[in-house]
Amino acid sequence: MIHRYLESYIRSDLKKKMVFISGPRQVGKTTLARQIGERFFNDQYEYLNWDFAEDRNKILSGIWQAQRDLFILDEIHKYKNWKGYLKGVFDKFKERFSVLVTGSARLDIYRKGGDSLLGRYRSYRLHPLSVAEIDAPAGDRGKTFTPFKELQFPSEGGDSFQALLKYGGFPEVFIKQEERTLRLWHNERADRLVKDDIRDVELVRDLSSLQVLIRLLPGKVGSLFSLNALREDLMAAHKSVALWVEILERFYYHFRIYPYQSTLVKSLRKEPKLYLWDWSEIEDPSIRFENMVAGHLLKFCHFLEDVHGFKAQLNFVRDKEQREVDFLVCVDGKPWFSVEAKYTSQEVPSSLKYFSTRLKVPFVYLVVQKSKVDVFKDSVRILSADKFLRGLV
Repeated sequence: MIHRYLESYIRSDLKKKMVFISGPRQVGKTTLARQIGERFFNDQYEYLNWDFAEDRNKILSGIWQAQRDLFILDEIHKYKNWKGYLKGVFDKFKERFSVLVTGSARLDIYRKGGDSLLGRYRSYRLHPLSVAEIDAPAGDRGKTFTPFKELQFPSEGGDSFQALLKYGGFPEVFIKQEERTLRLWHNERADRLVKDDIRDVELVRDLSSLQVLIRLLPGKVGSLFSLNALREDLMAAHKSVALWVEILERFYYHFRIYPYQSTLVKSLRKEPKLYLWDWSEIEDPSIRFENMVAGHLLKFCHFLEDVHGFKAQLNFVRDKEQREVDFLVCVDGKPWFSVEAKYTSQEVPSSLKYFSTRLKVPFVYLVVQKSKVDVFKDSVRILSADKFLRGLV
């Protein structure tokens, strides 16, 4: 059993508020919710899934089993009036039982439609498994980080890195580590995302184009992402393509990071870079490696924001001279550390040195795929990916 990194924080918040857990399909939300019910509520919980008619009727009936201390409501965001419904339930029963809400869509997006739940919930984004989450000892999962201080990288750890690079961080595939399971996962995931999740919530008439888009996006990873170029590939209107991309992002198929904006960097273009939540879909090993590092850094930023309340953001840096650094982690808009991901080379890029000086970045890392590397060169710390990623979440 893998105890997830958010477990203790969710349990603590459930004493006072509703808790929302969102994240990609099959990332482990339901398993985490049930583990919390079993471990912290002595099995006195009830799981209700909006997708099942019987559970849906129970939810709408407003009848709650008196002996239950926790109710887990899965996919309830598919109910049109879910925010008002949860407000009523929480206000009436907050002294009687706890409410844990899970969903495969971005609940932080949906809740912006109104403030009826303001002050009544805490929201967490559950990410796929990561090197630190698997390799860290069970007692070392409650990490704390201090912005603008150097990260701590454990010298000892497990060997999850290569398996995660190949199979991705979704629990079902990672635990089995079988080629056949991985192929079936890739074949089924897109169809289930479109037909089971998006169709139930979003008004998309052309679902087939959405499926074509899913097949195109892995080839766009790591480079500047242009909607115009994608529009030409799909032969569709710019407005439609923009909507489809937004929907897929809302349902955790991909994420975009944007260039760091500063008067110290003259950026010629403002296009983002796109990465997948499941990096195992990417065939090119160097791009898959970059995507894996991006996923770990996004998880780190979301952890800082969701758990500790820091305004953390993941960017990249690029100027009109085409100089670029893969990743820049900022807190309150100020650079904390920059990361360049290199699958083979260990040479420090000139752009990494240039921007570290230009932007006064406190800590600069070159992360490489090769193991057992940890040296300083030109004020840049060159680190093996397995060691660097163990220092995150």
